[in-house]
Amino acid sequence: MIRRVFLLACLALAGCHHDLSPQDVNIAGLVPDLAFTMTDVNTGKTVSEAGFKGKVTLLYFGYTNCPDVCPATLYNLDRIFKQMGSAAAQVQVLFVTVDPARDTPAALAQYTSLFGPNVTGLRGNADQLYALARRYRVVFSVTKTPTYAVTHSSAVYVFNAQGKPQFIIAGLEGGTPDIPGIASDLTYATKP
Repeated sequence: MIRRVFLLACLALAGCHHDLSPQDVNIAGLVPDLAFTMTDVNTGKTVSEAGFKGKVTLLYFGYTNCPDVCPATLYNLDRIFKQMGSAAAQVQVLFVTVDPARDTPAALAQYTSLFGPNVTGLRGNADQLYALARRYRVVFSVTKTPTYAVTHSSAVYVFNAQGKPQFIIAGLEGGTPDIPGIASDLTYATKP
């Protein structure tokens, strides 16, 4: 009897397991739950993680004048959503600007709209931005002299519908991301 219960428990656990794409890094239990307070540039209202519960949430830090990493990452996310089909409706990207001095609400709203309805632009004051970056150990810098330069991490953090960390998508700015594998991982994350 004990052997039978053990076997059933192992089968149940095996059914719940999903191997991530080699491009995705498991962070479950390693980083804090999703938490923030910022301004949604489309509505002008203050939002928090509570407003995104029920959807798989992708957190990405970037800026609208980014010449390569940000547009490539957002373009590849759009490709992933197309691969996901109807499951993509359960995913929301939060694009947090690290350059709020130049990324006005209007500029950020226009930029994020270029990458589909799944992308929401967020702005915060310096305290909100730095607190969020510290929370997820995201590195960025803005240097205004002698020339204006912005650098930032390129990882996309994935949180499940309850705001729990799941995995990081790395390398979406590269030439050949694993679109089918990442789409499979995100589709799996949308399942209750």
